[in-house]
Amino acid sequence: MKLLFAIFDFILPRFCPACQKKLSLIEKLICEDCRNTFVSTDEQLLQFEYERKFSESKVISDFYPLLVFVKDSPLQQVIHQIKYQKKFLLAVELGKMLGNSLLKNKPGWKVDIILPVPLHSLKKAERGFNQSFYIAKGISKVTKFQVSHSIIKRKRYTESQTKKNLNERAENMSEAFIVKHADKIGGKNILLVDDVITTGATIRECGKKLQEYGAANIYAASIALAE
Repeated sequence: MKLLFAIFDFILPRFCPACQKKLSLIEKLICEDCRNTFVSTDEQLLQFEYERKFSESKVISDFYPLLVFVKDSPLQQVIHQIKYQKKFLLAVELGKMLGNSLLKNKPGWKVDIILPVPLHSLKKAERGFNQSFYIAKGISKVTKFQVSHSIIKRKRYTESQTKKNLNERAENMSEAFIVKHADKIGGKNILLVDDVITTGATIRECGKKLQEYGAANIYAASIALAE
């Protein structure tokens, strides 16, 4: 079997999406050198950022980003490959990493449904897929939590959040989502999943809609936390 993999690897070599170095047989999708640059979040940072982003609104019960987003880092390159180069398997792999970390660090989360943060239909058509859905699938493979992509929809096409400040991001997201199947979330614990959480405006707006329709606890998770 190892010989067969070696032959395939010779014919169709695999390259790290962050540094473009050829992957060894034992490296899975991302090389070890790039993985070793990833900075994990810690409890102190999570507590501080939760207070900043979510405590006042009383919508999100808890949140867990796996890694710290560092500009011009291998992680940024990986996330860009997922979002703009349709690297579905990368999204699933990072989702598995996140899922394993959730099981270890958030055992008290009793999740009934995972909901990937939705893209507007025009944005999804333009990009070709929703990266958060594939991250959610990776989480589901590890945790066995059910994934649904039909419960919450983005009804309004919103501008990019990238260059907006905190207030502008919140205004941009206001009333951007609708709940399509309210009967499926009453009394349920929901896990919202996105690729990167920055100000938390998108997550808060999704959570508000779910809360309006009777969701019990609403948690949020992401691959990265950006400041």
